[in-house]
Amino acid sequence: MPDNSALYGIIGAFKSPEELVAATRLAKQEGYCHLDAFTPFPVEELNGILELNDNRVFWLGLTGGFFGAGVALAMQVYVNFDYPLNVGGRAQYAWSAFAVVAFELTVLFAALFPALGMLALNGLPKLYHPVFNAPSFGRASSDRFFLCIGAHDPSFDSAKTAEFMRNLKADAVELVPE
Repeated sequence: MPDNSALYGIIGAFKSPEELVAATRLAKQEGYCHLDAFTPFPVEELNGILELNDNRVFWLGLTGGFFGAGVALAMQVYVNFDYPLNVGGRAQYAWSAFAVVAFELTVLFAALFPALGMLALNGLPKLYHPVFNAPSFGRASSDRFFLCIGAHDPSFDSAKTAEFMRNLKADAVELVPE
């Protein structure tokens, strides 16, 4: 059995999403806080249990929209100041004419900021994760639901946590090396 310093955590495999949700609730009640779940499809109940309520992508979209509008308006004001062109007697700064470009850049940056920010926040592209070392983890994309308790959890003890996972009726309980 590897020592805790060389462990990423302990992973348990479950047959159904209901078993995984119940096991995650019990692990949370037991005092484990560094939990992660791996499923072949989204399981909505896990969001509340694992406290996955991150709004940073929303704020990136809002920031990107304001940034795009600001860039568009600043660019058009600068161009009209630097190279004034009187066409048809319109005003030097025709804000209604600026609206089209401002709208386009607002939409562009409001889409790009969250898309690129999401990749950065997720740490993607991630070609390696320690849970890939678990022999049965290959089934996470087909028919098994996995709960991982991280070794850096304050309540983690490899023997006690493995026994706890077995008591949750996990099909397979494996130590995950770092």
